[in-house]
This record gives sequence, C-alpha cells and structure tokens, in this order.
Amino acid sequence: MAEAPISRQALAKMIDHSLLKPTLTRADTIAGLEEALRFDVAAATVKACYTKLAAEVLKGSSVAPNPVICFPMGYDTTEVKVAAARRAIDDGATEVDMVMNLGAFLGGDYDFVYDDITAVVEACEGAPVKVIFETGYFTTDEQIVKACQLSEQAGVAFVKTSSGFASSPWTNAAGQTVGYTMHQLELMRASVSDNIQVKAAQGVRSLQDALDVIAIGVTRFGVSQTAKVMGEWNAAYG
Repeated sequence: MAEAPISRQALAKMIDHSLLKPTLTRADTIAGLEEALRFDVAAATVKACYTKLAAEVLKGSSVAPNPVICFPMGYDTTEVKVAAARRAIDDGATEVDMVMNLGAFLGGDYDFVYDDITAVVEACEGAPVKVIFETGYFTTDEQIVKACQLSEQAGVAFVKTSSGFASSPWTNAAGQTVGYTMHQLELMRASVSDNIQVKAAQGVRSLQDALDVIAIGVTRFGVSQTAKVMGEWNAAYG
C-alpha cells in the first residue's frame, strides 16, 4: 500500500464539515454533528440557529462549533452582523464564518468593507473569523489581492473562497459547480501573510480535491461529503 501524503488525522483536522443545506432539519444537524465527531474534523459549520445545539453536542471534543452569520449574502448592516456574531459567541461558537459585503467591495467602498469585517472580528472576542469572498463573482486578480489585504488588515484568521450558494462560472470534470479556481487559491495564499490561513469552499468533494488544494497551501476546506473523502483515504492508505 502506498505511503500516505498526509496522515488521516491531519487530513481530518483540515475539514470544516458543512451542515448548511437549507433543508437540513434539527435531527439532520445532530446526525451531522455526530459524523463530525466520528471523524474528529476541525469544525462543524452550522446554521446560526443551531449554534447552541452544536456547542452542546460537540462539548468536550476538539471539533469547533462554527456557525455562519448573515449567510449566505452578507449584505446585512454591520450592526446586524455584530449582533449575530455576539450571539454566536454567547451560544458557544469557537469559530465564526461571515460573508464580505460583495456589493460594497465591487463598488470600491473599501473603507466600509474594512469597517464591516473589523466590527465582526472585534465582536467575536478572539474567536477565529473566516471571511467569505464569493470568488465566483470576481473577474480580476486585483480583486483577489485587495480582498485579501482588507481582510488581513481587519484581523481575520482565514480568507475563504465561497459560501457554496452563489453563482459561479466554473464546473469540475463531473459537471458540478465549483466556487474557485486553483489560480485564485494560489493568489489568495500569496496575498496574505503566513499568519492568515486559506479555506477552500465549494469544490473539495474527493480526497484528490483535498490533496490538490493542500499542495498549494490551503489549510482548511469546507466539505459536505466528509465520509466520502475520509473513506477514500482509508481505501488508499488505511
């Protein structure tokens, strides 16, 4: 059997197990949280309304309760985002995902974008914040670089590609929509310091997808098919 390019544990600790489909019920979410525990992933990414539930199910584990706030559009007022972030922390979140105000960014209102992200980071009281760009809407490299610079200046822990719910012009070999290109991920990694991590979302659906993004410096990825990815590792290297 071939030598694994990454250990099973290290792979699992790069996964944010995604539980964000609109149709997921409370019972579905509990089942998903139990799956996150079984594979001992980095975080379970949940709807904000299930933050307290996630904190209860994951209590005592190393899996982070990770709600998304003002998701997936990100065009709520800063005051609403701050309130949502504070509530998430009060309910037990230890990581928080937020969506950048895309319209403000594309319109060049960079002070607003910076202030908006900064306010959420401060409201999270030290808990890592991941800011989602929606790279499917970006048309230039300069936009990637600027979004990364603003986010790092605002104090985020991660820059992230996509929510998984926005339009994107790209598909993979299977015809599935993906929210980023490898070039964008490489540019994101190059546009932030070593203090900031890069998260790939809307595209990692197999072990090979994971290995491909890891190779260019991605350290976290959103995965809804965690059992499939980990099963592929087991089959190849277990």
